[in-house]
Amino acid sequence: MLSLGIVGLPNVGKSTLFNALTKSRQANVQNYPFCTIESNVGVVEVPDDRLSKLSAISKSKKIIPTAIEFVDIAGLVKGASEGEGLGNKFLSHIREVDAIVQVVRAFKNNDIIHVHNRINPKDDADIINLELVLADLQSVSARLEKTKKQAKGINAKAFILELTLLEKLFSHLQSGKSVRSLEYTEEELQILKELHLLTMKPMMYVVNIDDSAGEEPVVDDNAVHLYVSAQMESEIATLSDKDAKEFMIELGMNRSGLDKIITAGYELLDLITYFTSGEPETRAWTVKRGTTGPNAAGVIHTDFIKGYIKADVANWKDFVEFNGWNGMKEKGKMQLVGKDYVVQNGDVCYFHVAT
Repeated sequence: MLSLGIVGLPNVGKSTLFNALTKSRQANVQNYPFCTIESNVGVVEVPDDRLSKLSAISKSKKIIPTAIEFVDIAGLVKGASEGEGLGNKFLSHIREVDAIVQVVRAFKNNDIIHVHNRINPKDDADIINLELVLADLQSVSARLEKTKKQAKGINAKAFILELTLLEKLFSHLQSGKSVRSLEYTEEELQILKELHLLTMKPMMYVVNIDDSAGEEPVVDDNAVHLYVSAQMESEIATLSDKDAKEFMIELGMNRSGLDKIITAGYELLDLITYFTSGEPETRAWTVKRGTTGPNAAGVIHTDFIKGYIKADVANWKDFVEFNGWNGMKEKGKMQLVGKDYVVQNGDVCYFHVAT
């Protein structure tokens, strides 16, 4: 399951956005710093109109969408990496997510306290990013000292690559830069996975705006920016699906904040969706772009990787247009693929596996 961690300074609208995205009221949104003490977790079904269309063709008894997990992490402050505010406890929560959604405040409201008494999205982002860099610097420094000792031992050669990488990371972090801005070899990437560095995680910015925001602010030229009113999203979240759609049309909104964030999250992590569809159920599955048939089948059950023989594959539009598998076969639109086939976004798959 894709997991996105929502971070930012206190009182920038993180918890309001979390509640809107998850249609819950479990995150505290009081007007004072650190009102979120423990991280809140919400699981949301990923909206996908393709599911209902496939289900209608297959006459499925149920529809199972894929899901995304949002983690609302307590507001970070300057010095968090050294234990300020709620400190390292909540930096550790970020290590567990796949990507980071950093909320910065562009809305003006004198009744909602800003911890630095000014509205400057770029400054807010700089504070958060520096704390993530400093936390990584601590992690890399500790690992570097350990690796230096190991590089002097009997198996010294086994640690040379790691030592070189750690020294490169340490120097880069000392300059205040995120490690995701460097390029790595495949061997280095394997070592990096073990380090779980915060600034290696993909990040998007959600700029929390209102009518007074004016020009849409940019805090990082190299990052994805989404412009969302958390307050407006929270109002939409209280409405029925029908009323929400009508309200969004009135506001000139073609997509909800949830749709924007999910789409951006999939793009950041290079994920795609494929489907299985039959009478028992129509279901969406999430895999990394470039995944081959056996590994895509393994998302359903790990035994399918070893037992994979072949797969029937169709584009979802063709599946709907030609009325399912039988129609696809008659029109010659169905592919029979082997182990080397790379699953595409929107594929409908039927896996043949040895049992």
